[in-house]
Amino acid sequence: MRQAAMAKGMDLVDCARLFALTSIAGNDALVAVFDAKYHYNLWRPITAIRNADLTSNPATPRDPSWLPLGETPMHPEYPCAHCITSAAISTVLQSVVGDFGEFSLTSSTAPGVTRKWSRLQDYSDEVSNARIWAGFHYRFSTEVGKDMGRKIGALTVATQLRGVEAMAEPKR
Repeated sequence: MRQAAMAKGMDLVDCARLFALTSIAGNDALVAVFDAKYHYNLWRPITAIRNADLTSNPATPRDPSWLPLGETPMHPEYPCAHCITSAAISTVLQSVVGDFGEFSLTSSTAPGVTRKWSRLQDYSDEVSNARIWAGFHYRFSTEVGKDMGRKIGALTVATQLRGVEAMAEPKR
């Protein structure tokens, strides 16, 4: 958000609005995703792969020793929480700021690792792919999460902190 605001030369008021809108969208996304996770209560890939014999699906062979690349979160799988929040915030940024050139994030858990993107969509897609490649999510969960996030981001921009002009009565 800071990189977008700096690239566009936003003033203090516009920066405050941008930061508030991304916070609103991100928090609404978290509420929505955890409500959905505990409603659907879908098992994670580690459980599905280790217990594939219980599904009677010959397309999924059982591997009782399979491990994901990282420690699996201890809440239900569907939909993807990282995906919904990244898509919600990306949608707000795209709606408010638009394209703003290259931006980057530095990992707090992998020292020295910095990722760079030139499009918000690429960032959101990479978040989704990383969750699949790590073994935490299924593709459909990431797609549903991104779709939910885009809708939440768009609704946030359309209904929150719209400014005096947007709330004024239409002229007749």
